[in-house]
Amino acid sequence: MTSVMRSVVTGVGGYLPDRVVTNDDLATRVDTSDEWIRERTGIHQRHQAADDQPTSDLAVAAARRALEAAGRKPEDVDLIVVATTTPDLTFPATAAIVQRKLGCPIGIAFDVQAVCSGFVYALSVADGFVARGRANCALVIGAETMTRLMDWSDRGTCVLFGDGAGAVVVEPRAGEGGTTDRGLLGFALRADGTKQDLLFVDGGVSTGQIGHLRMQGNQVFRHAVVNISEAIRAAADDAGITVASVDWFIPHQANQRILEGVAKRVGIDEKKVISTVAQHANTSAASIPLALYQGLQDGRVKPGQLLLLEAMGGGLTWGACVLRL
Repeated sequence: MTSVMRSVVTGVGGYLPDRVVTNDDLATRVDTSDEWIRERTGIHQRHQAADDQPTSDLAVAAARRALEAAGRKPEDVDLIVVATTTPDLTFPATAAIVQRKLGCPIGIAFDVQAVCSGFVYALSVADGFVARGRANCALVIGAETMTRLMDWSDRGTCVLFGDGAGAVVVEPRAGEGGTTDRGLLGFALRADGTKQDLLFVDGGVSTGQIGHLRMQGNQVFRHAVVNISEAIRAAADDAGITVASVDWFIPHQANQRILEGVAKRVGIDEKKVISTVAQHANTSAASIPLALYQGLQDGRVKPGQLLLLEAMGGGLTWGACVLRL
């Protein structure tokens, strides 16, 4: 086989804010109950950032753990891509703020906005730099303070989301061009702007309104299962592997019913699904790297294993990625 340059994940980190908000806590704020939330979503609790804790702080904490796991230091980093829907400021990019807070040297830093699909999109973007020799040590971070977009009178949405951050270090490594290589092996990215009204925030800078998250839950569920399943198969084809051959399925943690529906539709054994939705809720772009971090921390995910990642978010955007750790 021909030698190729691969983008390899060499370190993973995660961070969750200290404050835990249980379903019972939410029941004191909105007309809901622990039973109602668990039955419909599988969520038991979520984490919420402190009032003085911006998204960049969560990102930095996760990034430090990823760098430590990779045996790298901030001065090694030459590319930072932050996937976020909840940036600190309109500008500069949260990635540039992370660069400053970490003490990284002058390099490339920018954000990717694809909502819950952001981390998969950001991995693909970083792969374009790393595998082509334009970056030697990339930080790819999913970081969100989604609770700040909530309408706390809307029980259909405010119970679903939490705050957190996950990060990976991506570095170039030579491979043989086959499916046994370590690294990012295949992608499928999608967007359909005609479905905007199914999941969006009703405000933004140019509208002069802050806005809150709005969602047509039943419609999102229907599109999620069908669309994600197609992207999973496309990413597997791109990587040259079968879906059945993956060791772990690490999906976006939106809703336990969606996780189970997608796994069943594409034929993935439920024992291969890593779910953190009960403890983390939906942390948008942070959910996949946080789940990966959890899997590594508890010993289920191991180096050399084949992983399948997928997500769907507002836009609508969705996508999948195959990687060997």
